[in-house]
Amino acid sequence: MKWKRNTGFDQIEDRRGQGGGGGLSLPDVIAGGGGGGGIPIPIPGGRAGGGLGGIITLVVLFLLFSGVLGNGGVPDLGGLNGGGQAAPGGTLVPQSDTDQQLGYIVNDIQAFWTQSFSATGKRYPVTKLVLFTDQTSSGCGTASSATGPFYCPADQKVYLDLGFFDELKSRFGAQGGDFAMAYVVAHEFGHHVQDALGITERVAQLSQQDPSQANALSVRTELQADCLAGVWAHSAASDLQPGDIDEALSAASSVGDDRIQQATTGRIDPESWTHGSAEQRTAWFTTGYRSGNPDDCDTFSS
Repeated sequence: MKWKRNTGFDQIEDRRGQGGGGGLSLPDVIAGGGGGGGIPIPIPGGRAGGGLGGIITLVVLFLLFSGVLGNGGVPDLGGLNGGGQAAPGGTLVPQSDTDQQLGYIVNDIQAFWTQSFSATGKRYPVTKLVLFTDQTSSGCGTASSATGPFYCPADQKVYLDLGFFDELKSRFGAQGGDFAMAYVVAHEFGHHVQDALGITERVAQLSQQDPSQANALSVRTELQADCLAGVWAHSAASDLQPGDIDEALSAASSVGDDRIQQATTGRIDPESWTHGSAEQRTAWFTTGYRSGNPDDCDTFSS
């Protein structure tokens, strides 16, 4: 991926080397927490994005017909339990090309969603990516490097230990590369988009009211985040280089529930899936990438 230096550092909080307390074990995810028609809307700078209204309407209809939409409820899509005070961290001072790439990727993702929200009369809440090593505190509790990347709805931040990408290659056979990293980060910011649109809370309410549907709803939520990552990738087409999309698809496939279960337990149990199969994850990323329209990311009605 083509990227520019010295941008986006103010959107990254660097806690690497700080360590943190033990405690809460978060889900083994790539992860994180967790459409319809629409005419692409022109975005300044030559990009195009879909209307965001349709994605909200369809999810609300899905939940209404499911007999939900109760009161309140704390989002708990990714098994994020408990609470905690986030540890302080300073603005990123880049130490490597990877840091430079991350700054550009985070800035580009959030610039795209800011423009997309604005084009439909909404405000995108710019947030931060938190880099850490070993473990750190978040608004959702203490997380360790073993949990993988995640989005915390309680403090609206994305958390990432860069060691995850080494495991992605060595343990699950992903290709690696800068666009594999971009896919993972875009997926987590997809959860932030869901949170900003109210999807996260509505799905959490349904999961709490009918726990038997929690896994199925989690899968739909994760696949939608994959699709939203693809929508951003479509917007970044001018920055892409040969092999970038292959890197993203390899990463998405490697963190399919079936691939992870096969690698860790030797058996596949679809009933316990929370993120979707390798085939589902690559298919929904591809859907978003090909259309560039978030309204095509309706995994709830599909």
